[in-house]
Amino acid sequence: MKQKMLTALVVFVAPLLVLHSAQAYPDRPIKLVVPSPAGGPPDQIARLISDKMAAALGQPVIVENRTGGAGGIIGAKSVATAEPDGHTLFMGSTSSVLIAPLIYKNAGYTAATFAPIALVAESSEMLALHPSVPANTVSELVSVAKVRPGALSYGSAGVGTLPHLEGEFLKTAAQIEMVHVPYRGGGQALTGLLGGEVQVLFSTLVQILPHVRDGALKALAVTGETRSPLAPDAPTMVESGFDELITSSVNVGVAPPGTPLAIRRQINLAVAAALASTDVRQAFATLGYQARPASPEEVTTYLAEAQQRWSRLIATARISID
Repeated sequence: MKQKMLTALVVFVAPLLVLHSAQAYPDRPIKLVVPSPAGGPPDQIARLISDKMAAALGQPVIVENRTGGAGGIIGAKSVATAEPDGHTLFMGSTSSVLIAPLIYKNAGYTAATFAPIALVAESSEMLALHPSVPANTVSELVSVAKVRPGALSYGSAGVGTLPHLEGEFLKTAAQIEMVHVPYRGGGQALTGLLGGEVQVLFSTLVQILPHVRDGALKALAVTGETRSPLAPDAPTMVESGFDELITSSVNVGVAPPGTPLAIRRQINLAVAAALASTDVRQAFATLGYQARPASPEEVTTYLAEAQQRWSRLIATARISID
């Protein structure tokens, strides 16, 4: 009898404790960890929504850049082991949340490790070429690479990042040889391309397009399912003959495992409010991103499906790092 009364009391009190926790949240500044250098697209996205999140939550949201570690692993791990109280959050990306834990055997986490909060933004990537390469289409690039095996190099934001995987997918699908040159972040990779250190680069539209417009780079294709309104003349990789090379850079907000759903819903509402604002949407459009509001449950489904697809693609490209 006592056991039944205790069980009933727990069932009654537990939701009240969660509600009280959510009502008390947040009681101090919130740290939003970004696993890449300041100034890059993930950092820009985080800073665009942080002030509006702070206004909705009633506490400052401080963006902290935790660089180092391939694929954003160091930043991701710091959040995966943080207190699950909603005061430490992670602005993850396709590279850090989905790709890195699939190719690094010692990553120490997976996409399922984190407590999902919200999808934030999405952008297709662009395949760019240094003007010294005599090619203006993807097929012409493939022809040049086949004539000169290993003579071309492609840059990336680091081993295990989305641009690295895209380069490997292109090599595998086209059966060509190119040398991978990893940099510490997308900004350095772009500098390497502009300076001719590498000749090929997959990167975000916002990084590539200004240099295409001034003639410093050539745009060959975008990686989205459809052409981008920012670059309507650039065909998709599918149009260029690569049916499987459909990728996008997605920013997703997650929390340490065990963070209560009530708190995550509260943060989700703050993110949704930020994404609904006209100035944020206009800034996203300028950066080549589209707002992607979603509930924590929808984020769970997205991450599970995306992880399956990336697992298949990574297996096809035979990429694994100890």
